[in-house]
Amino acid sequence: MLYDTLHTFVFSPTGTGRRTADAIARGFGAANRCDCDLAHCEASPVTLPRESAALFVVPVYGGRVAPASLRRLGQLRGDRTPAVLVVLYGNRSAGRALRELEAAVCGRGFVPVAAAACVGEHSYSSHRWPIAAGRPDADDLARAEAFGCRTADLLARTEHPAAYDCATLRLPRNPLLATLRFARFVLRYRRARKRDPRPLLPVTDAARCTACGRCVALCPAEAIAPGDELHTDPARCIRCCACVKGCPAAARSYDSPFAPVLSRLFRQRKPDVFSL
Repeated sequence: MLYDTLHTFVFSPTGTGRRTADAIARGFGAANRCDCDLAHCEASPVTLPRESAALFVVPVYGGRVAPASLRRLGQLRGDRTPAVLVVLYGNRSAGRALRELEAAVCGRGFVPVAAAACVGEHSYSSHRWPIAAGRPDADDLARAEAFGCRTADLLARTEHPAAYDCATLRLPRNPLLATLRFARFVLRYRRARKRDPRPLLPVTDAARCTACGRCVALCPAEAIAPGDELHTDPARCIRCCACVKGCPAAARSYDSPFAPVLSRLFRQRKPDVFSL
């Protein structure tokens, strides 16, 4: 069966997931494409017909799907609409995110037919502490495009595609020593946070800030008020670092204690994993 319309639902504050989604969509080659930017709007309350296909791309936060990305799906529904599920993580672990995304879309009437766990530059990555810097790169995007093409071929050959079980996707494993060291760091970090629970937030260098408002436009959580670019609302901020990476004056920074640990322990390049 030919699917001439592809609906994409992408939560990508820093743009890494959007690049992956675009590559998959190119490979899929649908005549019509409808994009929903979940970082800045909620999906329309519609039911997508089974004659169309859907692509969901969401980031992984600490081994889980970013909560905001699922909330932004709103009242979106499918009618046994085939869906491609993609989680994007920062080279440490995709954790349970893909299974969470699977449960969310299946509960809305979609049928997963293909899945992927892809690597993108970590939100905390910086020049000093690179974490999957520059990814997705050309090789990642070429493989994503080929995945989209294979998925379209599968759907063209099958009138009623069987549901794909995301539990069967084999994710890359971390070295045992790195895993243990990271777990020890997390335990120490949690103890420290109990002593000092003040939220860690992006900070702004007032001498660099030009009040251009770019950070306001990029923030998916409306944590930066127009005209008050020097401050971040701790109750709203989701630490996606879109404001940091998108500031044209490099006035914003976020010194997460996780950054040096992730950079040191998870340097080895993990491959993107695709299955259908």
